[in-house]
Amino acid sequence: MSVWLTYSLGDFLLFSPQTYFRLLELYNRAVWPAQLPAAALGAALLLLLRRPGVADGRAICAILAACWLWVAWAYLHRQYATINWAADYAAIAFALQAAVLLALAALGRSVFRVGADLAGLAGLALLLAGLVLLPLLGVTLGRPWQQAPLFGLAPDPTAVATLGMALLAARRRHLALLAAVPLLWTAVSALTLWAMEAPEAWALIVAGGMAAAGSCRRLAGRRSSS
Repeated sequence: MSVWLTYSLGDFLLFSPQTYFRLLELYNRAVWPAQLPAAALGAALLLLLRRPGVADGRAICAILAACWLWVAWAYLHRQYATINWAADYAAIAFALQAAVLLALAALGRSVFRVGADLAGLAGLALLLAGLVLLPLLGVTLGRPWQQAPLFGLAPDPTAVATLGMALLAARRRHLALLAAVPLLWTAVSALTLWAMEAPEAWALIVAGGMAAAGSCRRLAGRRSSS
């Protein structure tokens, strides 16, 4: 038992921080110009929130499903799995999340709106963090812009933005369906970045904490109103 206490989280990493961020850079170069439609999809999410309705909710779920499926196949399976054997299991989880989102889009019952309560404000903040803050954070820390993780292409911003949309879902019953896998990934990725001593870990920790607190608040509100 005392031997295990001598290990740190970094001792379990399968790659160096340089390899991790270099892989992201090579991936961004390989998928160019996919960054352009990915940015357009992110902007579309914000525009669709201005007109909350069933049709717009269906479009939001379809956009998120496409992003999760792309990340599962293009990044986790084809790229990340080359340095981390567990990435293929994450790819399966991302594909399952995409399937859930496609089911919600097909059912056409999801509505998303920005409420004035704390959960709604937290949801909007997380959405903007996934679309803007996380992609720019590495650049502000001195990393090359080619290594920026982008919504719809990389898992971290896609998960954080989806957590934001989960808190903006009008139906509380959809909260767990939308938030479970993104919240789990946020925790796993935060641990990975923490082990690499990357400051981005704090952004994911804060995002996960906000999403968890917002989810608990919304679910508690449901029980109190029932």
